[in-house]
Amino acid sequence: MDVILLERIGRLGQIGDTVRVRDGYARNFLLPSGRALRANAANQARFEAQKDQIIQRNEERKADARQIGDQIEGKTFMVVRSAGESGQLYGSVSARDISDLIGHQGFKVGRNEVALQQPLKQIGLHEVTIALHPEVEVIVKVNIARSAEEAERQAAGEDLTSYEAIYGEEEPDFGGDENAMDEDRDDDDDRQPIDEDAEAESESQPS
Repeated sequence: MDVILLERIGRLGQIGDTVRVRDGYARNFLLPSGRALRANAANQARFEAQKDQIIQRNEERKADARQIGDQIEGKTFMVVRSAGESGQLYGSVSARDISDLIGHQGFKVGRNEVALQQPLKQIGLHEVTIALHPEVEVIVKVNIARSAEEAERQAAGEDLTSYEAIYGEEEPDFGGDENAMDEDRDDDDDRQPIDEDAEAESESQPS
């Protein structure tokens, strides 16, 4: 489907551009969200008549997004989840979870504005991109831990998925040089096998 963009959209184009997109993307996102119009003569004339207003509204939305972005950029949001010893979550933290988490701190961020490729499934500090506007993106940190106390330790730089954190001791050093071990194996391979039958025959011969 061909659409007329009403705001700049990454990888698609600028305000006023006519671009071709997948029908589902247009019907489910671009058109209902007011980011585009179906491309036809009537809508093209409508866009030209309202172009200045559309550009002004976009600048206002960008300014609002920048204001929120300035407040949340670099902030850390903590979430407590159940996880195994290795740090693997029994569930996951989704884009909606992160949107709600930020919302509870008084900042309005939509689920679609959380640029998360897949849910987070491991404890730790995760950097997440928040796309508040096509021209405004910020990074926040999500501190996923099994308790508030563990979240504080992670914030201080401790890796709770390390061997020492899991088992309460340093990872044992079994020593040995792998290269040297390989050389020893090569030396063993170079040795000729003993022919026991030939050796026995030699001993049986009279001197």
